Amino acid sequence: MKNVLIYDTTLRDGAQAEGVSFSLEDKIEILKRFDDFGIHFVEGGIPTSNPKDAEFFSSVSKMKLKTNLTAFGSTRRAEFTAENDPGLKGLAECNAKWICIFGKAWDFHVTDALKVSLEKNLIMVKDSIRFLKKNNKNVIFDAEHFFDGYRNNKEYALDVLKAAEKAGADWIVLCDTNGGTLPADISAGVEDAIKNVNAPIGIHCHNDSDLAVACSLAAVDSGATMVQGTVNGIGERCGNANLCSIIPNLMLKTKHTVPMKDLAKLTSLSRFIGETANMRIPLNLPYVGESAFAHKGGMHVSAVKRDSRTYEHISPDAVGNNRRVLISEMSGRSSISEKMKQLGIKEEDDIENITDLIKELESEGYQFEGADASFELLIKKSRGTFDHPFEVTGFRLFIDDVGEKGLISEASIKVMDRLGNIEHTASDGDGPVNALDRALRKALSRFYPILNDIRLTDYKVRVLDEKAATAATVRVLIRSTNGMDSWTTVGVSENVIEASLLALVDSIEYAILKNEGS
Repeated sequence: MKNVLIYDTTLRDGAQAEGVSFSLEDKIEILKRFDDFGIHFVEGGIPTSNPKDAEFFSSVSKMKLKTNLTAFGSTRRAEFTAENDPGLKGLAECNAKWICIFGKAWDFHVTDALKVSLEKNLIMVKDSIRFLKKNNKNVIFDAEHFFDGYRNNKEYALDVLKAAEKAGADWIVLCDTNGGTLPADISAGVEDAIKNVNAPIGIHCHNDSDLAVACSLAAVDSGATMVQGTVNGIGERCGNANLCSIIPNLMLKTKHTVPMKDLAKLTSLSRFIGETANMRIPLNLPYVGESAFAHKGGMHVSAVKRDSRTYEHISPDAVGNNRRVLISEMSGRSSISEKMKQLGIKEEDDIENITDLIKELESEGYQFEGADASFELLIKKSRGTFDHPFEVTGFRLFIDDVGEKGLISEASIKVMDRLGNIEHTASDGDGPVNALDRALRKALSRFYPILNDIRLTDYKVRVLDEKAATAATVRVLIRSTNGMDSWTTVGVSENVIEASLLALVDSIEYAILKNEGS
């Protein structure tokens, strides 16, 4: 059993993921979240690579952080001395107390990428670390491509580690840079490294073989005491080792100690990073994904109701996630009963009728798995207890070609509230569905001002029968928010506009329902 420290590189290695670009404000907010969560080392970026990273280190210099803010760079270039290398000088002048530099541990990279001799590379490693230590920096040495080098030239790969230790490195991290190493080979490399150097050993795995988490855990079991990775596993190519899996695996399933306080903040942290990076988190992401504790089969739901251990490896509360019951054609009475309980809907003796109704609608193309708002409305409407707040009595759509400006969409709609008051209005929009949405809310806001705060955040269309081509039935899912809560509704039709309108009406009815406390 050992203490294992977590080193997060989301702000640097994670930012190399395709489509990810953190603003200065993003980086500062992410740092605050990591600090609050208890990450031990946070790699902030390369202060000499771009003005944004330089400004980041300057901006956070006065923050009182519990985490060890770390700057990243490389060993000196062959044509410079350590004292004259621009990158190393920038690291030495940076206000971060911890510096992580990478150096080559694969002889092939030394001779073919750096184009220097093997001995010259060892000198570059030692010079760089000594220079930073002279400037009162704590140094983490990332042995890049260590495991590839270990397979190709074991003696030289270990010589690189020895050179780093001799120069004063505080940590030595073994990197599976290409992400192609199997867990057993990771273990062998870590064990051999520990036999040859006394400095503490860390692990940095990429996920190109979908094994980064397994390899990181294997490294810890073999003696590594630092794990580098990113939240949600984001990063270049196939990503990095996912800390959202590594941390709970270590804390909940091993005898190793990860000195962190509140694992229940993990799901919130994962989703914050996903939103900030503008990346949709995979639903099936272990521990923190929306489907991580979602149950669909009736027998599964029935068993989980009796004892969650039947189909859950941990309690979702441990990582701040929630158990979800999904309603589908596979659902039995038990699933629907449990879903109603979660939504605060009283179960009555009509449960069999509701089950049959849901199965019938799903056979027509409806899907209530991710549309809780439509599910709740369906039950209330089937019981005759729902007082429809309005009725759409007619609508029209116009699409005009205005030359260089392209196509312009306009919707005209007529609605009547439950007292018989009629409102007829129109609105344009970015496409027919947007125009229809804006016109509907514009007409209804006279009767229900709360709709001024409602907006769409997501719109999905799924063709259910591709063979029917343009005559195919489509399913539309709409996600809406009032700034505090979000909900999803569904509509199905052979006409995409009608399907969209059905989902829009459900969304607005649900918002009014909740506002009225019904």
